Amino acid sequence: QVQLVESGGGLVQAGGSLRLSCAASGRTRTFSRYAMGWFRQAPGKERETVAAVSWSGASTYYAGSVKGRFTISRDNAKNTVYLQMNSLKPEDTAVYYCAADLHARHSNYYSTMADEYDYWGQGTQVTVSS
Repeated sequence: QVQLVESGGGLVQAGGSLRLSCAASGRTRTFSRYAMGWFRQAPGKERETVAAVSWSGASTYYAGSVKGRFTISRDNAKNTVYLQMNSLKPEDTAVYYCAADLHARHSNYYSTMADEYDYWGQGTQVTVSS
């Protein structure tokens, strides 16, 4: 079992920044072999893949709507993945979830498909006011 706990959400004005963290516990001896992803879901909308990172950290993915504003990173020594969010917009308002893929195929692999992720955090609310 892997437990994921997100933190860092909150209320911010448009143009501001937040840094989300996702700390893993449980089966973390192999955290460095997990691909990790950040997803979000706004009320009345489908879940969206925001960003993903391979276990090596060398490969990353960003949704077009956040590219250039968000940065995903990981610290395997701390079993933690981060999402730095800059230049936030009201349309970024959502519950943000991190997820772990324990079956990443190789060190530079990540998936953008939620179904491929094995464990999920409880989510953290991000609200951007205009």
